[in-house]
Amino acid sequence: MTDNETLLATARRVIDIEAQGLHRLREALDGGFAAAVDLILAAKGRVIVSGMGKSGHVGRKIAATLASTGTPAQFVHPAEASHGDLGMITEGDVVMMLSNSGETPELSDIIAHTRRFSIPMIGVASRAESALIRQSDVAIILPAAEEACGTGIVPTTSTTMTLALGDALAVALMEHRHFTPDHFRTFHPGGKLGAKLLKVADLMHDGEAMPLVQEATPMGEALLEMSRKGFGVAGVTGKDGALVGIVTDGDLRRHMRGLLDRSAGEVMTPAPQTIDPGAVAETAVALMKERKITCLFVVPRDGAGRAAGILNIHDCLRAGVV
Repeated sequence: MTDNETLLATARRVIDIEAQGLHRLREALDGGFAAAVDLILAAKGRVIVSGMGKSGHVGRKIAATLASTGTPAQFVHPAEASHGDLGMITEGDVVMMLSNSGETPELSDIIAHTRRFSIPMIGVASRAESALIRQSDVAIILPAAEEACGTGIVPTTSTTMTLALGDALAVALMEHRHFTPDHFRTFHPGGKLGAKLLKVADLMHDGEAMPLVQEATPMGEALLEMSRKGFGVAGVTGKDGALVGIVTDGDLRRHMRGLLDRSAGEVMTPAPQTIDPGAVAETAVALMKERKITCLFVVPRDGAGRAAGILNIHDCLRAGVV
């Protein structure tokens, strides 16, 4: 049986030690960080991230974060580089080499490759006098910090600092490039993040798929339009083509007596709720749930009131927007 209090005390101690390391990293950042950002911005190719062991695992995450936030990046394993993958590193690239000690022998071939072909290299290590830092064009020194393992031999605080440093670089590059959620969606179309960033325009039905009738259209024809298009509603347009109303199942029930003797304009609900095509689909779903409706006509703010499409809540749910 484990002692919960002891386990919690250990967890809190580890987090406290790593938090102190992050604070030291924050205070230690200097011109090397800014120089690294400038070097990456000036590169015509990709950021090649490399590291061995735990630094390599952190490096993979840094490369993935850079790539998904607008900075082309790739992880190259130093051992594989020595067996042919050096060809992945070209003269237009920037190499970011991670090593806590700065003396990892497996990095030597990549370092030599960058020096031979004048490929800029950013070195990240904890020792300013290490071989990696001496060879680097730009150096970022990790501050001295206690590893959270208690023995000083398990990479914990040092890898946390390196991970945070990678995030800081990615965000700084993002902000410089004015990277937006739309850009992020381009690189991350799948999963919950992609679904959350979908726009109404991505999911709406447009053109001939829209159920539209004019105000003077007899309700018999309007019912046929509703049936053909399958949304259970019909948008009603005025003489200028602007959306002026909507005919729903509720409208049909309220005008059941003499329905076929009426026009769409007489039966419709005027000034229906609409949404802009640039709105996030998640906003549209929230609006439909709030209004207890299943469809929204899509009307651009600058579209003179004309419908550009229709959005059905089921399309949003199938796309993972909830």
